[in-house]
Amino acid sequence: MKEEIYTYFIGTAGSGKSTLSDTFQKWLKIHELDSIIVNLDPGADNLPYEPNIDIRDWISLEEIMESYELGPNGAQIACADLIALNTSEIKESIQSFKTDYVIIDTPGQLELFVFRESGKYIIDFLNPEKSIIGYILDPALTKTPTGFISQLLLSMSANFRLGYPQINILSKSDLIPEEEIKKILSWTENNELLTDAINLEKPSIYNEMSEGLLNIMNSFENQAIIYPTGKTGYKGIDDIYTTIQLRFKGGEDILSDW
Repeated sequence: MKEEIYTYFIGTAGSGKSTLSDTFQKWLKIHELDSIIVNLDPGADNLPYEPNIDIRDWISLEEIMESYELGPNGAQIACADLIALNTSEIKESIQSFKTDYVIIDTPGQLELFVFRESGKYIIDFLNPEKSIIGYILDPALTKTPTGFISQLLLSMSANFRLGYPQINILSKSDLIPEEEIKKILSWTENNELLTDAINLEKPSIYNEMSEGLLNIMNSFENQAIIYPTGKTGYKGIDDIYTTIQLRFKGGEDILSDW
């Protein structure tokens, strides 16, 4: 019997959702695990993978713009709602593959999937029992202490909004200096280091609001765990896989023979 574990990659525009979707599927294939990728971005161009299921087969961003005389942003919002109307067809297509892992590459704009009703509806409808969210942090937005906190607050907002198990993933970590990665990870492990970094960057912000924000973050300890990943050498992908296994299979590793 196939597992059909759904992994949704979400994050801000340019954070690397499509690249990670492609890398994760290739890693699973190397380990002889069945998977498919579902593209839910009707405005996607130049995807690094060939989607097994593509929302663009049902919805065209260009056609929505022309039909409703909308600009790109308005059309993206309309498409986000239209995706929900096609969820039955998407689910039927997914189930026809009888696969173990379903990788969902969500729309480029985070707010279209997280903060509109359609995003949560899609997860609830497709497979509410075996779905996990991978929130992708772009190192370009995370390398400063204020950017780091802002990204984690967005991650917590997404977790609160969607209400599903969630892990934080630092993308493109194979493209940035190791010292940068160590610095970012040190902030997740030591609040004093993060506090000092904020105080050096923006003392006025620290005095006014940082202490309260750090207290909020401390209340969500799991949100502070970040898994660095990268395309080169499939960096960190085994950690993502293991985390999924721990969530849905109680730590039983289906790669135990490898």
